Amino acid sequence: MQAWELAVGALAGVAAVVEDLRSRRIPNWIPVATLAVGIAIHSAERGLAGLGSSLSGAVCGFLVFLVFYILGGLGGGDVKLMTGFGALLGPDRLWVAAWWTAILGAVLALAVLGWSRWRGENRKAIPYAPAIVAGVWIAIGMGGK
Repeated sequence: MQAWELAVGALAGVAAVVEDLRSRRIPNWIPVATLAVGIAIHSAERGLAGLGSSLSGAVCGFLVFLVFYILGGLGGGDVKLMTGFGALLGPDRLWVAAWWTAILGAVLALAVLGWSRWRGENRKAIPYAPAIVAGVWIAIGMGGK
């Protein structure tokens, strides 16, 4: 685990979760900044190999979440957020983050829907940034390249 990955993951993650819980939106500056920092630092550290890893991580993050966006399960901000985090993590750890996000997202969805039903509410949207960020933090904590 690189200290800069932890710092960027923490800052971007907290900002995304706060905004998603507050407004049900993730402002574009969060995933764009994460994408830019991931590309810049990986490129500076490892040259073209770092650039390639960062870009392929971003593409993987985009494509994995694009499917769920098309099916109506996620918002565009969630797709962009995972794209930015893909650039930060690279493709290998992006897959780890995506699996953890899916598991934690399912738990979150069941909890929110159960709570809403218990309260007699009809919840249609669930903020997914907390699950994305938790999955990313687990992947960062697990280390690796």
